[in-house]
Amino acid sequence: MPFGPRVWETRFLKKVYSCSFQILRLRLKTATMINKRLLIKNLLAHNDESSFYDKKRQLNLHTKEGKAKFLKHICALSNSNPSNNSYIVVGVEDQDNTIVGDDFFDDSRIQNLVNAYLENPPKIQYENVPFPNLPKDKVVGLVTIKPKSKNSYFKKGIHTIEANTYFVRKGSNTSPTTEKIPYSKQNVETVISIENSSRNSIEHTLESVLDFINNRHKDLPSKYKVSKELFVVCWAGNKKKVRDKEYYSRVDIELVNEQVKLFYSFTNPIS
Repeated sequence: MPFGPRVWETRFLKKVYSCSFQILRLRLKTATMINKRLLIKNLLAHNDESSFYDKKRQLNLHTKEGKAKFLKHICALSNSNPSNNSYIVVGVEDQDNTIVGDDFFDDSRIQNLVNAYLENPPKIQYENVPFPNLPKDKVVGLVTIKPKSKNSYFKKGIHTIEANTYFVRKGSNTSPTTEKIPYSKQNVETVISIENSSRNSIEHTLESVLDFINNRHKDLPSKYKVSKELFVVCWAGNKKKVRDKEYYSRVDIELVNEQVKLFYSFTNPIS
């Protein structure tokens, strides 16, 4: 006997919340309640690219050349920032910092690529951050490269980069090096200051929930849920009934505290 609409909705919501809060509990180990949209704005406002962050118009991981360029920046930023986070912002014009957005990317694909080519790979977190005025299928990518003590290098070659090559960051330039890489703490105070100024507030959270429901998804049924750890998840989806079963399309799930899109599906139905 087919389940009624309310049962299907309840089952779907349980899947959504269960999946979302499993992700959130993993994040709690290192959670700092940083508003990632605000962090991106603060990074872009910090003069130009520097030895602790880079920016890209788009992420091209479909070619060996594109993968090689991305990996060398990861390698260089990691080696030059052993005591603080470093960042890559994706979906921004290089000349004037205009936010144009890029496609939604899967975090696991990025980490797997880094692990495949770099020895002593840094831990990478790729987050899809929605911005006002961007199309619903576009986000700004934020790559967070976690600090570590051991230097990274290419364990195998790709494109024009040979195996056993080290890269470092000097200002806004990424370059190979054969010299010993010094342990640097020069960016620690600056990065901590930027991160502290990007911490979330109750005002930001409430504004984000209202924006999600009343503006960006006013044409879809939307809901929110607050976890006991005070994370707030919003979701929206369009119901579709097929042969007595209900599915959802145009599903959008966001962790509004940190302005991160956890899941997005514009056309694929989800049961």
